[in-house]
Order: sequence, then structure tokens, then C-alpha cells
Amino acid sequence: MLSYTYGSLRRACNIAAAIVIGASAVQAETVTIAALGDSLTQGYGLNPEDGFVPQLEGWLIDHGVDVSVLNAGVSGDTTAGGLSRVAWTLTPDVDAMIVALGGNDLLRGIPPEVSRANIDGILTAAEDAGVPVLLIGMEAPNNYGPDYKLAFDTLYTDLAAQHGVLFFPSFLSALYPDGDLTAARDLIQADGVHPNAQGVELIVDAVGPTVLQLIEQTQ
Repeated sequence: MLSYTYGSLRRACNIAAAIVIGASAVQAETVTIAALGDSLTQGYGLNPEDGFVPQLEGWLIDHGVDVSVLNAGVSGDTTAGGLSRVAWTLTPDVDAMIVALGGNDLLRGIPPEVSRANIDGILTAAEDAGVPVLLIGMEAPNNYGPDYKLAFDTLYTDLAAQHGVLFFPSFLSALYPDGDLTAARDLIQADGVHPNAQGVELIVDAVGPTVLQLIEQTQ
């Protein structure tokens, strides 16, 4: 009788241990984030290890997250290009998505209502796929006029609220926190547009905590 009881207890303990180990394995599963964007996401002009995606992945790992960040950035891409790519970006392996588009829309003077419709489509696709999103905004320059600037700047906040997604105001704001563009000269490449490796590091430091919030939404 004692032998039977001991054996039963041992089997029960083994089963319990297997459940705990299995649960831990599930909790430790790698979180996959797709970064859908343009040259700023792609890492234009930088060594592969210095781009936004590898630096962000390293920052997240340093903060204790088992994560893989996929580079879905295409240099020169507009919000229309992002919309055309979102369906195959959202593979079954993707747990979350960062959307950072709009800079090339500004360079081409695309009407804000067009950019709004494209980003709305991207967020809708992610919503339909059950994938949480961090939307990163973009600020229009003043030379397009106040009406254009207002319409463009507010499309991000409006859509983030409409879709209930996380929002980070501006991809490049960390380079000039006081609004002084001249202060960012040492953080920008020779083209005057794209951040250098040090600039990307500052961007990652700024957006990283919000990406941690995004990862929490995947649990």
C-alpha cells in the first residue's frame, strides 16, 4: 500500500513539474515584432548593426525581453507602399507591429487625406489579424502651410485613438527635443535627413519603453 501511494505521488509530482516547465516554455516564447516603415526603419546609409531594427532588438534584449524584430522597412516607401505590403508582413509568426510611415508622403506633398486612408487601412489589417500596433507619428514642416500641417500631424493621433493602438509622437523628435534642428547636426548623416548610428541610439532609447508596452499587449 505504501509503495503504491509513493508511486502515485511521484507520478503526480512529475506531471506537476511537466506542467510548470511547459508553462515556462510558453512564457519564454520569442516575441516577433515587424517594423513596417521606410528608410528610417530600413537603416539607410548605416552599417547593418547600426540601423533602427537591430539597435531596437538589442535594447529590448538588454531589458530582458526574448524578442525578434523584423525589418519591414523599404527606402522611399510611402504610406501607400506600406498598405500594399501589410498583408504579407502580417504573417502568422508576427505578434506585434510597429508602423512608422509618412516621411516620403511629405516629401512628395501627398494630400493628408490620402495618407490618412492608407494608414487607416494598415491599422485595420492589423486589427483584423489580432496584432497589436505601435503607431509612430511624423510632423509636417511649416512650408506646406498651416492647414496641411494640421491635417497631416493630427491624422496620426486621430487614427491611434480610433483604432485604440499605442502612439509615439515622432520618430525623429529625440534628435531635437527642444525643437532646435541645428542641435541635431551631429546626429544626422551627410544627406541632412537620416540619423547616424548615434542618432538611432537616441531614437531607440526614446521609443523603447513604448515598445515594451507593445510587447505587454502580446501576452
